[in-house]
Parts: sequence; C-alpha cells; structure tokens
Amino acid sequence: MNLVDRLPLSQRTATGWQPVSAWGARARVLLVPGLIALLIGLPLLLLLLHLATPNVALWQQLWGTILPPMLWNTLVLVLGVAAGTLLIGTGCAWLVSLYQFPGRAWFDRLLLLPLAIPGFVMGFVFMATFDYAGPVQTAWRSVFGSDAPFPEIRSAGGVIVVMTLVLYPYVYLLARAAFREQAASTFEAAQVMGLSRTQTFFRLVLPLARPSLAAGAVLAMMEALTDFGTVRFFSYPTLSEGVVRVWEGRMDRDSAIELAALLLFVALALVLLERALRGSARYYQAGNGKGRRPARQQLTGWRAWSAFGLCLALLLAAFILPVGQLAAWALLELHQQSTGGWQATFLSYVGNSVSLAGSAAGVVVLLALLLAQGVRTAGEQGLPWARWLARFVTLGYALPGAVVAVGVLLFLSPIDFRLNDLARDLGLTRPGLILTGTMTGLVYAYLVRFMAVGYNSIDSSLEKITPTMAQAARCLGAGQSRVLWRIHAPLMSSGIAAGALLVFVDVMKELPATLLLRPFGMDTLALWAYFSAMESFWQQAALPAVTIVLAGLLPVLLLMRVGDGQTVDTAS
Repeated sequence: MNLVDRLPLSQRTATGWQPVSAWGARARVLLVPGLIALLIGLPLLLLLLHLATPNVALWQQLWGTILPPMLWNTLVLVLGVAAGTLLIGTGCAWLVSLYQFPGRAWFDRLLLLPLAIPGFVMGFVFMATFDYAGPVQTAWRSVFGSDAPFPEIRSAGGVIVVMTLVLYPYVYLLARAAFREQAASTFEAAQVMGLSRTQTFFRLVLPLARPSLAAGAVLAMMEALTDFGTVRFFSYPTLSEGVVRVWEGRMDRDSAIELAALLLFVALALVLLERALRGSARYYQAGNGKGRRPARQQLTGWRAWSAFGLCLALLLAAFILPVGQLAAWALLELHQQSTGGWQATFLSYVGNSVSLAGSAAGVVVLLALLLAQGVRTAGEQGLPWARWLARFVTLGYALPGAVVAVGVLLFLSPIDFRLNDLARDLGLTRPGLILTGTMTGLVYAYLVRFMAVGYNSIDSSLEKITPTMAQAARCLGAGQSRVLWRIHAPLMSSGIAAGALLVFVDVMKELPATLLLRPFGMDTLALWAYFSAMESFWQQAALPAVTIVLAGLLPVLLLMRVGDGQTVDTAS
C-alpha cells in the first residue's frame, strides 16, 4: 500500500484522488454510531409510535379521570421550580461573583452541595420534619395552641420549595460561570453612564448571561418533570408519578403506555425549548470572557452580614439541616440495631447498587467511547450530520426514568415472547424471561437514560485532541480501532473516568426505572430508602439515604472546581 492509500479519505479527496468505494467507506464509518443510536433510540421510537396511533377510547377515559389534575400539577411544578431556581441560583451567583463579604470563598463552593441530595431524599426529610406529626408543627402547636394555622406541607408550594432547594445549583453553576466571563470594560462603561451595580446587572449583565440562565432553568425544569419520589411523598400527582402509579398500582399497562408517550412528548418539547432559548440569544462580549475581570465590590456593615446571612440560610435549609437530620437518624438506627444483623442487610443492598451502577457505567462508557470516535471520524470524512446521531442518542437524559422504563419494556417484551415461542416450536424448554425483569434489561434502561452523561464527558475530552495525531497514526498503517485504543483512549482517561463516575452516581440515585424493571430480589439503596420512607420509617430510611448522599458528593467535588480559574482573587 502506498502513502496516498494510507491517508484519510478527506486528505485523499483534497489531493484529487477519489476512490471508487468512497461511499462504502463512509457508510462503514457510520456503522458503529448508527447501530448504537438504533439500540438506544428504539424504545423511544416505540413510544412515539403510540402517539401517532393513539387509543381514542382510552384517552377519553384518562381525560375524564386522572389526566387533567396531573397535567395541571405538572405545569405548576415545572413553572414554579423554574422561577424558584432562577431567583435563588441567579441571586447567589451574583453575590459570590461580584461582591466581597465574610465567607464568600466558602459559599462560592458550598452552595453546590445540594446537588448531592436526591430529590426524594430531601422530600421525605422535609415531610418528616414539617408534617403535622413532625417536630416543627408539634412545637408550633405547643407554643401557639392546637388551632394555630401552619402552612400545609403536602401541597404544590411544599413540593416546589423542596425541589427548588435541590435544583437551584443547576442555575447557580451556569450563572456563576457566565458572570465571571463578564469583561471589566462592561462595568466600566456602565459606571461612565452613571449606572449603579444593580442597574448594570439588570440592563447589561443579565442579558449577556441569558443563554446560561435559560439552560440552567430548563435543566431544573427537566429534573422536576422527571421526578417521581418527591411528588409521591407529598401526595402531589404528576405525569411522571402517574406512569408508575398506573403501572404498579392499577396494573393498567395500556394507560401507563399512553401516559408515558404523552410525558415523552412534553419532555421533548422542553428539549426544543432549551434549544430555542439558546439559539435565539445573540449576545456577545469582546474577548470571549478571557480578558480582564471586574473587581469585586467590598460590602460593609449590614450589607455584608445580610449577604452572609442569606447564603448561610440557604445552605442550612438545602444541605446542612437535611444531612444533619439524616445523620442523626442513621446513628440512632445503628445504635438500636447494634445487636442485629443490619450489616448483612446493608451490605446486600450496597452490593446490588454497586453491581448495577458499575455495570451500567462500564457499558455506557464503552459505547460512548465508540460513538464519540465514530462521530469524529465521520466528521473528518465529510459527514458532519453524524453529530445528529449523537444528539439523538443523548435525548434519554431529558426523559423521566418511568418513560424510559416503559419504552424498554415495549422493546424487550416482544423479544422475550418470540424467543419462548421459538423454543416451543423447536421442542426445547422455554427459557422464560431472559431480558425483561432481569439485570440485562435494567442495565439497558440505564444505558438509554444516562448515555448523555458518559458521551458528553468523553466527547469533550476527545475535542481537545488534535486530529493530526490520528492522521499520523493512519499514515503509519494504524486502523480505527488501534487509533482509538492506543492513542485516543489514554489521552481521554480523565474524561472517561469522569463520565464513569457521573453515570455510577446517577444510577445509585435512580428510582422509577429501577422500581419498574428490577429483577426479583435486586433491591437497591434508593429503593430501600424509598420503601422505608413510604412507611414513615424515617430512621430506617436514613442509612441508605446517607450512603447515597456520600456517593453523590464525589461529582459535586469535581463541579466545585468549575470556574475557579476565572476568578479575580480567591480571598474570602
């Protein structure tokens, strides 16, 4: 083989040499990404087909019974969480980025800690604390009398407050980065115009940060849409909770499928909304945020301590008090069970959770690596639309776990039935269910749900590797697989590790898909905490919940470094 034959297709075309089988070579490049996209996208496509061929009688029944209140509750929850996270996340990001006050450097990082707490864990802690029989209302009645009014925790307001406390870091993280990218010239120009810092924020800084704020708010809205456990604890029925309730409680498979298809449509509408908000924004600043940063304004007196108090109150409500309550319950439970066999039970749940999370992380990272490599190679060979395959594959992260679970069941159940029918026709022993209700089916659901997490981490690392390294390797006769495993994979080790860690933690916290698809006896820490909390066994639910929170702190510690290199100073 001569040197020209070893060149990439794009370089051979540039030199005027066009092989006869050019299209065949391009098709082979897209084979692996196409198969991965098909594997992940089929469950979602099956649900979309249900929207195209609706069961009119069933929809009429749903509309006359449970659908209107679920739709209204979902709308109120999503909009309420969007408003709450925008207010808290943007305000706190503005404080820690542009002002100096006591404890600022600590709050800058610590305000991300609520990301480690799953929504359903925060939900049952608040329910146990603020419900009628909880310590807060008990103390309230003892002081002000048994008829003293108290806000109802089992309400839309209660759910919105809890989910806002869990999800505001999405807006805070992106807003903090956007504010720190602002050039000092922006503030100097505003000062020359006679604008105060507050006027500068609303008239200049906020419009410049609009794409980041929109992205963070839509992420929070998606999380609120996909939530199942929190709304279940608060007896606040939404579409996501309704899918599980209809499937598990009423055993109504058809209604659950129709609701899941509707929820898929709503989730895709949110994805398109996020794209539209980012795509329509056209705000630019000189230097791409790499120039001189604005100096932080020193707050003094009551203003400084007010900023300190606001950040501290938020951190107490969103992390310190809930985690402290969980730790107290867990210690009390361990003390009461000191002579029991709780260790074996705990280790069994930990083993199930770790095995599922580890298996899912391995599968997701492996396929994400192959997909990222295939998409990049396709782009180098003149097929930029291969990026659409990657976007399609990563849609699962925007979907509720219940929707993914229903789609996976729609895809795998017919395969199981066909295999059993084939075995019967061949006179063989019927194997039973080998995909649905097994660890294989559950890991497959995790793959569909969390592929975006692994792919985005790996793809961002791959983007930093210059294409000339792979081209040089191909000139020396290396094939695609050798380039991947000998060159790209070692250079992407940090991105691979980060992707695996994020998927691992997400699977540890996942609830609805695990609830619907888990094999018999394969209960996880999340399910242990959920079932115990549903029975109001708060102490029993605390131990698995604390374990999940500790695992969730690992990616949060990584996120705390985001934006650190953009600060003017790090003094507190």
